[in-house]
Amino acid sequence: MQMNIRPIKKLSGDITVPGDKSISHRALMIGAITRGVTRVKGLLDCDDCNYTIAAFRKMGIAIKKEGDITVIDGKGLRGLSKPPAPINAGNSGTTMRLLAGILAGQDFESTLTGGEGLYNRPMKRIVEPLSKMGVKIRARDGEYPPLVIRGGEVRPVNYKTPIPSAQVKSALLFAGLYSKGTTKITEKFKSRDHTERMLKTFGANIGIKGTSVFLKGDIELTPKDLDVPGDISSASFFLVGALLLKGSSIKIRNISINPTRAGILKILSKMGGRIKIINKKNLFEPAGDIVAEYSRTRGITIDKDMIPGIIDELPIIFVLASLSKGRTIVKGAEELRVKEADRINSMQEGLKAMGAKFYLKGDEVIIEGVEKLAGARLKSFGDHRTCMAMAIAAITAGGESRIEGAESVSKSFPGFFGVLANLSMA
Repeated sequence: MQMNIRPIKKLSGDITVPGDKSISHRALMIGAITRGVTRVKGLLDCDDCNYTIAAFRKMGIAIKKEGDITVIDGKGLRGLSKPPAPINAGNSGTTMRLLAGILAGQDFESTLTGGEGLYNRPMKRIVEPLSKMGVKIRARDGEYPPLVIRGGEVRPVNYKTPIPSAQVKSALLFAGLYSKGTTKITEKFKSRDHTERMLKTFGANIGIKGTSVFLKGDIELTPKDLDVPGDISSASFFLVGALLLKGSSIKIRNISINPTRAGILKILSKMGGRIKIINKKNLFEPAGDIVAEYSRTRGITIDKDMIPGIIDELPIIFVLASLSKGRTIVKGAEELRVKEADRINSMQEGLKAMGAKFYLKGDEVIIEGVEKLAGARLKSFGDHRTCMAMAIAAITAGGESRIEGAESVSKSFPGFFGVLANLSMA
């Protein structure tokens, strides 16, 4: 699908965005291995989460929709049934990596496959530590999907992650639920902590000290009702659009402002963005309304230790940097190269086609701000975040743009273009 996008004058309005994708995945997974019924309000309806739902249905878990509530009838830690066929994770790295940790403790063999976008994404990062926990797990060439997992006895592990990754940490925590002992996971920099928060909410014996997480295994979880806040990664596209277009003012309601995810708000503020959080609340995850207004933004340096907290927002940060005064330097962003697409390459190609000054120097991304971008023919590279970031660049441009592969937004935000149109007309 191609999308033609014309420049607009401003963004204005009061909106919501769909539920947080990371939280939605974890609610489905933890609900499935809890004994009893979990009800989740505001679960994200997108391709990735639908693959997670389909995976658990294949393993005997009843999941149904009742209006805006998703009802999960969990069967306990070891209550999953052997799937009749390989489990397809689509292009969802979260589904594959986190599910591998849960399958590690089941008494059957299973195979995890995926689509073209997942086929060459690195899995050695979970294969090695799960193997240290006694899990029999095989990957293609030791590195790539499909994964074959023979579940059974799991040993606790004391593991230091080579790179900060919430998916790796979560896979090991899920596997640790099945061990008779304490699993310790240490990161160099703290990655998003949705798994830790949710496991604690469901009654797991879990503790945190600095960048280390401790989990005592072999404890059954207790079902809870959850309300999923809006996804800050999805909100970030509209926040940046508002900062860039003169006269803009928007409010996005009930957004997750988890400190391990709210790095984007710190970056936008540091760049001179007028960003404000109001109506804060704290349930199992902190949330609030975010207000953004047009601002004259400036380039900054983003250091490597900030990357884990903004990894999904870097494409839209690149757009803002392209139209901010001065130079922006992003250090240590190489993890972007192993997402659904090589996001450094996809964003560089798209923004340079629009006249941006986007350079690479070692592991640094360097962007010199320009006054205006030009309309251009653009590609999504099959990546949802590249597509949405380029759409925001396109609404600020000096002419019409066309994005090929716009259907990619269905991976995380199927209604993206509709929300953008509503903000443009308000």
